[in-house]
Amino acid sequence: MKKKIVRTLLVAIVLLSGAFYGLHASRTYAKSPTIMEFSTMAGVPRPYTGAANAIRGISGGGLPWVISSAEGELKQSGELELTVTGLVIDPNDPTAIALGRAGTNPIASFKAIVSCLSKDANGAANVVNVSTDPFPATTGLASAGGGNAYVEAQVSLPTPCIAPIIFVTSPTGAWFAATGR
Repeated sequence: MKKKIVRTLLVAIVLLSGAFYGLHASRTYAKSPTIMEFSTMAGVPRPYTGAANAIRGISGGGLPWVISSAEGELKQSGELELTVTGLVIDPNDPTAIALGRAGTNPIASFKAIVSCLSKDANGAANVVNVSTDPFPATTGLASAGGGNAYVEAQVSLPTPCIAPIIFVTSPTGAWFAATGR
């Protein structure tokens, strides 16, 4: 009788631990794989301002921009998390100085665009750009906290999404910063 109770308890423990392990494993594997993580972005330099040297069809902002710091992550599911600090018009640009905009962020909201190399329905290579909704950004001088923003968003990535680039843009889609350095 005692052996039967001990055996029943052992079987119950094994089953419960297996159920727990299975539950834990399913949670672990249910997470979406990370496509890219980054801890730096580059502001748009003078040669890339405007439409003349657009990258993947995305024009640069009208003036050069600089960025203090950035970090983010893009998941295979399209989850995007992005933090930027000090994204402002280049404080050393002569045109920006003459306009009185040097070192400031005059834009109250940014968007993020994820650009992928992919294929169309016929299998031909193409560029697919998907964007978030606008999200709030602080305005003013970088030294006073201007150019800071954070977003968690969901975008619909193409399959495949090859060589992604993440841009921080104006609400109309002109880029101010892009992944890189």
